[in-house]
Amino acid sequence: MEQTVVKASVGRDLGSRPSRRLRAEGKLPGVVYGLGKDPQTVAVDYAELRSALNVPTGMNTVFTLEIEGEAETVLVRTVQRDPIKRVVTHADFLRIDPTQAVRVKVPIEMVGDSTAVTDNGGMIEQQLFEIEVEVAPNAIPELIEADVSVMTLERGLSVADLAFDAGVTPLVPENISVVAPVIPRAAKVGAEVDEDEELLEEGEEAGEAAEGAAEDGSDDGDSSGEGES
Repeated sequence: MEQTVVKASVGRDLGSRPSRRLRAEGKLPGVVYGLGKDPQTVAVDYAELRSALNVPTGMNTVFTLEIEGEAETVLVRTVQRDPIKRVVTHADFLRIDPTQAVRVKVPIEMVGDSTAVTDNGGMIEQQLFEIEVEVAPNAIPELIEADVSVMTLERGLSVADLAFDAGVTPLVPENISVVAPVIPRAAKVGAEVDEDEELLEEGEEAGEAAEGAAEDGSDDGDSSGEGES
C-alpha cells in the first residue's frame, strides 16, 4: 500500500524562540531517530502531518517522511503539547524497517451486550484503555475489541480474553484486567439490608415457633396436673 508522504526540511535553528517562529509559520519542529542512525532535527508542515494522521490508525500510522529528497519510513513516536493551550509543539519521528515488527500502543474498545451485568445491578468499568503490541508495520490494527457480552457479576475480562489478529502479539501479561464488573455501593447496601431483613424475619419466625411450642408444653402440664388432683 502506498504511504502518505510528508515533506521535512533540515537545518532549523534550535531553541524555544526559533521553534516559536517555526510554529507561527505553520511548521512543527521535530527529531527523527532510530535504526542505528544519528538523530536529525527537522521541521515539517503541520497541516501535512495532521492530514497524514487523520486516518483510523491515527498516531500509529506509518508514513514516508521526505527529508531533502531522501525518504524515511517513520511513525510518530511522541508529541509534546503546550501545557495550557494543548497545541502540539514538537514531534519525535521513529525510523522503522518496513520488514521488521514494531511496538505500538493500540486503543481498546468495548463491544457487545453487557446486560448480564447491568440487569443484575452491576456496572462495567474499563480499566485498560490501550495495550502495547508487537506487529508488522503494514498490519497495525486500528483498535482491539473487548467483548463484554461474556461478562457476569463474577467474571471480568483480562488480556487473555481479547481477540488479537494473526501476527499481533500483546506485550503485557495475560492476567492484566481490562474490564471489570462493579457492584455500586448503594446496591451493596441494599443487598445487605435485604439480607438483614431476611435474617430478622427468620429469627422472628423461629421465635414465634419457639413461643408456640412453649405454650403447648405448658398447656399439657396444666391438664395433667388437674387430672391427678
